[in-house]
Amino acid sequence: MKLFMFGFAALLVTGSVFAADAPNVIHDKVGFFVHLDVAKVLSSTDTYGQCGIVPARLDYLDHQNREHVMDYQVQAIGCPSDN
Repeated sequence: MKLFMFGFAALLVTGSVFAADAPNVIHDKVGFFVHLDVAKVLSSTDTYGQCGIVPARLDYLDHQNREHVMDYQVQAIGCPSDN
């Protein structure tokens, strides 16, 4: 039991060390009239070939060089009945 507790404590310490090295990412909330301060788009979800409403993600930097992530829903245009 002591070995289990020691292993669990070591896992928590290791996880907190790696979490300290991770950059602070701001998760934006989606809503109406959301002002985005986008200086550079890092990545976005490619919805080509998908059909219907699908989840998408936008990773970007603002003008203060802070990283943001926004998860949202988008209408894909890959349906066979679309022109």
